[in-house]
Amino acid sequence: MLHVSHLTLHHLKDLKDLVRDLSFVVNPGDKLAIIGEEGNGKSTLLKWLMDDSKINDYIKAEGQKINHFSRLAYLPQSLPEPLFNLTLEDYYFNQDDVLEMDFSLLYQLVSQLGFDADRLTSKQKLAELSGGEKIKVQLLKQLALNPDLLLLDEPSNDLDLETLAWLENFIKQTPLTVIYISHDEAFLQATATKVIHLEQLRHKTVAVATVSHLSYQDYMTEKQNKFQKQSDLALKQREEHEKKMAKYRQIESRVHHEQETISRQNPAGARLLKKKMHSVKAMGRRFERESDQFEDIPITEDAILLKFSHTQPLADGKIILRLEDEMVQTPDGHTLIQSVQFLLRGKQKVGIVGKNGIGKSSLLKLMWGKLKDRPDIAAAYMPQAYQDEFDLSQTPIAFLTESGDSDEKTQIMTYLASMRFTREEMTHPIAELSGGQQAKLFLLKIDLLGKNVLLLDEPTRNFSPLSQPELRQVCRDFQGAIITISHDRLFLREVCDVVYELKKDGLSLIDVE
Repeated sequence: MLHVSHLTLHHLKDLKDLVRDLSFVVNPGDKLAIIGEEGNGKSTLLKWLMDDSKINDYIKAEGQKINHFSRLAYLPQSLPEPLFNLTLEDYYFNQDDVLEMDFSLLYQLVSQLGFDADRLTSKQKLAELSGGEKIKVQLLKQLALNPDLLLLDEPSNDLDLETLAWLENFIKQTPLTVIYISHDEAFLQATATKVIHLEQLRHKTVAVATVSHLSYQDYMTEKQNKFQKQSDLALKQREEHEKKMAKYRQIESRVHHEQETISRQNPAGARLLKKKMHSVKAMGRRFERESDQFEDIPITEDAILLKFSHTQPLADGKIILRLEDEMVQTPDGHTLIQSVQFLLRGKQKVGIVGKNGIGKSSLLKLMWGKLKDRPDIAAAYMPQAYQDEFDLSQTPIAFLTESGDSDEKTQIMTYLASMRFTREEMTHPIAELSGGQQAKLFLLKIDLLGKNVLLLDEPTRNFSPLSQPELRQVCRDFQGAIITISHDRLFLREVCDVVYELKKDGLSLIDVE
């Protein structure tokens, strides 16, 4: 069992609470999902649970933790830099872990994940693996160390659909206790048995943490129903109160008018009116006291307001990209796909899926090379590692600035606020922003530049499940063309007109279930 009581995580630089007075219990076998908007402290909470001392540089933590689990395993959001130059063989068979590793279990898991067992002794460096392969490799090792508590930070990122289905099934069936963060709504719906929801209300000034012993879907349904019921009750109370107050003001005005106009020769009538006014004032005070007992009007976090409002629409029949017998290669000349046929027209939204390492990102880069200098369109490319496109020492305002005039700065700050950036975050170095906030910033840049052909490599991977409906809507309504690599089933179903699977022999149409 893991017992956390009265936890507060205070951000030392922003001088605000990310988490305030959070208490919860994790029992053996629980599948606890931590959800919340970008930058709300989900990863920080996970790192605090695993005693990561690095958070002490920016977080002051208060509260107690009692942990009865014996062996903890942790999968970070991205491959740690010290592991970049390790070979697969060194990673699995180094002296520190070899005595703890259950190699029989490791090879069972390798088979289940469809990972080539011979690669365990490969000289290939971890940094050279695809995003999904990096997650597979780390997950295999952590599970083979026989943990009883598994902490996973975005385990579904970059996984192909087949591996994602395996991971869903594993989390549902494993007796292990799992605490995890995910931005994949379908994944959360299939796996979570408990939820911790971290929110920042009133323009990120009030931290609220909700602990629910329901599944993700049941929690979201209950939250929406509770919000609607509380909103309806609060509105009804205020409407009825306003009717009472309107009647009170009419009576008060009439009595006041009578007092103003009564004859001085009628002192008895004046005394009666004074008593009547006293009763009217008492009634008004009673109504005011009633309002103190009203149900609070519920508040939610501000929604993101990305609109792609600068897009020049494309003609429906315009040919955007045609590939005929195109070869896909790695930068070092290794052939991944011998022949690709592809046609994109007008405002089409096209999804591409495929196994990890098959060459999806290489194909998207090839497409980008053919589109980026076209004068008749305005193309933009959002790579999987979009962080590499930033000068991380820049502020968000500086990154979005083109002309530098005061009107542009005002517009930029308005746009950033619409994406839920606080004034402080607008002036932080980009390096200090969460992955989700950096993704929002990248999309804002695309919007401000008026791009109308978007090449997106896993665009939803760092958006919270609470922001993703808005992201899906804005991509669906986009007046240009989109080619996207994605393993997010809801995104593929709701946004894409067609979905292709990339295999060794090229692209083929599929249905996404």
